[in-house]
Amino acid sequence: MLLVDSKDRQGEAKIGSGGPLARFFRLIRFSHTVFALPFALGALVVAANGRPSLRTLLLVVTCMVFARTAAMLFNRLIDWSLDQRNPRTASRHLLVSKSAAIILFTISSAAFLFTAATINRLTFMLAPIALAVVFFYSLTKRFTSATHFFLGLALAVAPVGAWIAQTGGIDLAPLVLGLGVICWVAGFDLIYATQDYDFDRREGIRSLVVKLGIAHSLRVAQFLHLAMFAALIVFGITAQLGLIYYGGMPLVAAALFYEHRNASKLDLAGINRAFFQSNAFVSAVFLVAVCVDRWV
Repeated sequence: MLLVDSKDRQGEAKIGSGGPLARFFRLIRFSHTVFALPFALGALVVAANGRPSLRTLLLVVTCMVFARTAAMLFNRLIDWSLDQRNPRTASRHLLVSKSAAIILFTISSAAFLFTAATINRLTFMLAPIALAVVFFYSLTKRFTSATHFFLGLALAVAPVGAWIAQTGGIDLAPLVLGLGVICWVAGFDLIYATQDYDFDRREGIRSLVVKLGIAHSLRVAQFLHLAMFAALIVFGITAQLGLIYYGGMPLVAAALFYEHRNASKLDLAGINRAFFQSNAFVSAVFLVAVCVDRWV
């Protein structure tokens, strides 16, 4: 079997519970797809003036799933030994064997390249670059403290790529949205990284949290989320969105405020809860606001 059977290992029953597919989804944090996918779909809807074809929609979603899966597996493989030393991530390697991760990584990467090649000429040409960008993030913690921004860049590829898939070209609007995604992701990754402050400092892992300290990092995260909010406003202007879109922005601001209020308490459970709930809500509100604005 490719998947590790860990049911007999002490304290690992929960990790090994569920079928192979369930454990694989936990390994790659499949539920976190809700963060980047709505921004890609929102860009697609705007680029198609509210009516993307079913073919393009399915191809964009397929590319997103394969690219994210490949990127997460690459991250797990690169950090295999490091994750085992980190109490927060020590159980990850129990979800799937390393040989399985390599095989699935190869399949996902090839599937992404093939799917992107079927969309249009520009997506075919840019697909290897996009894949390199999302892989590169996993290496950055070894030489720069700006790793959080590289994670943001990896996710920002999604809305820009979706726009190119629809139009065959690039414009200012998706670049503004991509910049907003970079700021958003870097901000919430700074918050999330506060959980690993002691471990990262001990292991010599580079991050702004280690460099600046927790308090200063949280303030930087606040600034980044303000910049993200401004970028969403500018995106609405450059994409010529209407009042319905802007009506969703106070909800985005409220979700970001909730996230930072919980982060300031430095409570592990609160950070995890706010991390998922707030960011999933932000991306969902963005998508709904764009769709309703374009469809009404």
